[in-house]
Amino acid sequence: MHSLLWLGFRAFLISLVLTPICRDVFRSYGVMDQPDARKVHRYPIPRVGGLAIAISYLVAYVLVRPEEGSPLAQQLSLVWRLLPGAALAFAIGLLDDLFDLRAWIKLAGQIAAASLACVGGVRIVSIGGTPTDAWWSIPLTILWLLACMNAFNLVDGLDGLAVGVGLFATLTVFTAAMMQHNMVLAVATFPLAGALLAFLCYNFNPATIFLGDSGSLLIGFLLGCYAAIWSNKSATLLGMTAPLMALSIPLLDVALAIVRRFLRRQPIFTADRGHIHHRLLDRGFTPRRVVLVLYGLCGLAAAFSLLQGVVHSFSGALLVLFGLFVLLGIQYLGYAEFDLAGRLLFGGDFQRSVSAQLELRKFRASLAAAGAPAGCWEVIREACGKFGFQQARLCLAGEMFEYSAEDSGAPGWTVRVPLSNGDYVVLTRPFASDVLPMVVAPFVDSLRETLVEKFSGIATREATDPTAVSLAGQ
Repeated sequence: MHSLLWLGFRAFLISLVLTPICRDVFRSYGVMDQPDARKVHRYPIPRVGGLAIAISYLVAYVLVRPEEGSPLAQQLSLVWRLLPGAALAFAIGLLDDLFDLRAWIKLAGQIAAASLACVGGVRIVSIGGTPTDAWWSIPLTILWLLACMNAFNLVDGLDGLAVGVGLFATLTVFTAAMMQHNMVLAVATFPLAGALLAFLCYNFNPATIFLGDSGSLLIGFLLGCYAAIWSNKSATLLGMTAPLMALSIPLLDVALAIVRRFLRRQPIFTADRGHIHHRLLDRGFTPRRVVLVLYGLCGLAAAFSLLQGVVHSFSGALLVLFGLFVLLGIQYLGYAEFDLAGRLLFGGDFQRSVSAQLELRKFRASLAAAGAPAGCWEVIREACGKFGFQQARLCLAGEMFEYSAEDSGAPGWTVRVPLSNGDYVVLTRPFASDVLPMVVAPFVDSLRETLVEKFSGIATREATDPTAVSLAGQ
């Protein structure tokens, strides 16, 4: 135990000395993080602090002598197996800090780093304490490591946030390793905690150096590997959720970012200002207070995580309680995307949208199957009632057709759709009508396109009036 404490303290001292040196060197070379609309710092700050953490973590082990406690020297096997993948993850982040790599290059490097971890023996090979050698353990492990690396990369948005979250997670894994008497995992984690604690002295608000992608990817990679090893030691299926809880804040942030961008139909890798810390800032929190609040939540998640692995008889209740805290937290953040999605799914809007699309598809098919203008008009007149139009007029091929509902006197708006120089469709709909409002424009477009296709003479003529499609109040 004495050798283990000295190992962590050694990493702490090296990081404490090396961090300001890296800060001054990169400042002199102009390797700075420039402020922009998404960032809260107001002046350029050196951004390759991950170098200090990487060197401190590595040198702490290199200085271990064989005679310095033989058990400690024998328990470094996991560290050396993780080293190739960790080095590649760090290198990809460093290149991105220096040269701003494209997203696909970063992703390819992360996949390669995760693959090296699998080669080194880091795999999710146990479910609920039952070993398995199924083929999917490798892609599952790679996907897990990708999630962890990008989670810490995304959460690194405020002074001291990613480093503090990583410190809490590292100490949680270390505590779990000691409780399980897994000294190999404890030896691999404790020096990282020491290096992060020293770096936090310079990175906490107001920061004088940033972690950078080199540091965030390295921390995410190592913690992902630690969590995978921890999960393999879980004796129960619910106990496997303990590592997820320990990393819940960054993982929740990356999950919310993916879902938000999917709902908005935005590229997944596009940066935005909707992360958890951004939402708290928008609610009036200061940057320092946001970080402290998230530290507190990390501590709460760590407590749940450790209890989940110990109190097996109440693990289900702990998981439900933790899930309730997560849902309440998401609701407090006030994401409009999730509110609207919830209304669509549970408020009936989704079902109404599906019904509207089916009615629109049926209308297209019926109108395409109709023959003469009179047949087309019958389809249009029947559809007007379903789609909420109270009046309709069709002038087609020299024939005129009109329709007026019983409540046609209600105030509404009118759209005139040209079909040719002399032919047209006029539709009137009441204001604020709740009858299939989501397909009104597709209905009008389908009506015109189908009629133009059916009557070739119309398709060859263009309307000369520049206001052929216009809105007029009635």
